[in-house]
Amino acid sequence: MTLALRSPDAVMTLERLGAAHPTRLSFLRALLRRIEAEGWTYARTAWEIDAEGYGHAVLTVSSPRNTYSLVAFSTPLADEMRTDRVIAEAWDTSYVLYDGVPTAAEVERLRANAPRQEAGRFTERDLVLARANKSVRLFAHVADSLAEGRQPDAALLAGVGYLMRTTAVYGNGKFGIADRDRIAGRPELAGPFRAEMLAVWLIRTFTLDLVEHVAAARGGDRAVRLEPALRRSLGVGNSTGLGMAPFLVRHPLLVHRWFCARETALARVRAVPAASARQQADFHAALAAMRSTVARWHTDDPVQAPRIAGLAGDLDTLATVAGPLLAGPAPWDALYRHAETNLSMEGQEAVVALILEPNGALVDDLADTMDADEDAVFPIDGRMSVGDFRARLAETYAWVRRFDFADPASEARFWYVSEEKLEPRLGERQAEEGADREQPLAVARDVSRLIDALTATPAGDSVAAFLMRRPAFRHVVRRAQIALVHPYAEVRDNLVAATMRPVDLLRAKLAFFGASRFDPRSDRWLRIALFADAPFPDEICRATAERMAS
Repeated sequence: MTLALRSPDAVMTLERLGAAHPTRLSFLRALLRRIEAEGWTYARTAWEIDAEGYGHAVLTVSSPRNTYSLVAFSTPLADEMRTDRVIAEAWDTSYVLYDGVPTAAEVERLRANAPRQEAGRFTERDLVLARANKSVRLFAHVADSLAEGRQPDAALLAGVGYLMRTTAVYGNGKFGIADRDRIAGRPELAGPFRAEMLAVWLIRTFTLDLVEHVAAARGGDRAVRLEPALRRSLGVGNSTGLGMAPFLVRHPLLVHRWFCARETALARVRAVPAASARQQADFHAALAAMRSTVARWHTDDPVQAPRIAGLAGDLDTLATVAGPLLAGPAPWDALYRHAETNLSMEGQEAVVALILEPNGALVDDLADTMDADEDAVFPIDGRMSVGDFRARLAETYAWVRRFDFADPASEARFWYVSEEKLEPRLGERQAEEGADREQPLAVARDVSRLIDALTATPAGDSVAAFLMRRPAFRHVVRRAQIALVHPYAEVRDNLVAATMRPVDLLRAKLAFFGASRFDPRSDRWLRIALFADAPFPDEICRATAERMAS
């Protein structure tokens, strides 16, 4: 049996994007599978941290081809300087993912620059730049508890989920660090955001090592380490705002590859005629793990809170109906169709993640198809006739006609780049200045205008001739030609509408990273956790070594 992929009209709406869940194709999961399969090694090659938890450390991992080191700096931070906003100028910790093992001189160079972040100076050996702040009360509670010889309050840990949260993780040449081209040819870092995920994974290890170090310094012989299950439950928090939101619009080919891989995986699994006993057990284990995660997932957001409650109910229902459906024919398709008919959007997308989980042998290869050569699709095909282009636009972009751009509410907002931090921001068109500097992110509106302009153009004209007369449409024509052959390239919604919630874009991207426990703090920024419940470097490397020795 072969099943068609879900329609982009259904998949690429903000409503569904805002209900995305991480899957086994998520970038951090793909990275960890490669690390385990290739038998990477791990060592803490430097630990110059004082009793108060300040100093530097170097955590090093080696693949069969290359070595990478997280160089971490922990510094005092006054309470009045503590903020998660991008305008901050100081942080509890700062990090560089370094290409190789740094010499003492290189550590000193990084010590002078990494804590300054954007204001620092970096080289091509510096692959990723990051900073993070402590969850102050929880970090102190854990350190104090361990110092006194007892475990911290499990409910408090579950309520937050991390001891440190990053406020930025930069890659791809930003602020003078290495360009993407330096590492794109390395198999272990070729996939999307692999270097950034490696850095965050090592930051998690540093964070837990740091709190145990502080506890040991305070408590001496009384101190204990975190119980392994509690330790593993903690991830790295992240505060993400509007700066990330436009990514899904600016990279249409890459976004198509991400969603096409996931939708191909879903179609493959739904076509499977039967589920083995092992696969059924793996599904139920994944469902139990998700139910546990959702039970610990709390937010005060008035939109997300009821969605979480609905998701919890959906998963309870799924636990009841899954057994008989899995024992029948085409079990994964039956589960998906049940979800589509009976569950909320959150529940439907959770089922997508859950039914992929027991089918790694069938879908994991797709993780290696999610990068893209965006330069290859940059040229515009000026030879295409206006008539052909117009006809294909009418089919691919039929969805833009849902919106009436004569209604001010359909064009209530505009995207711009802030002068202060050079970060994307969202303005209110009727109340704020800056619309004259609008970024080209209003795709539905701009394509609608393009269609109108092409309608008034002779069908026999070439696209090149049209653009000679109307050069303002170049960016729209370029992305439209990409979308004609890459169906998941566009978010099929109005990104400047009064009702648009940017956090839906953020959640979709972060789910591909592998994030969990999405906690919107407004409609424009949210907190998440990365690598919660994932193994630590020493665990993966030790397990791999034991497997290879047996």
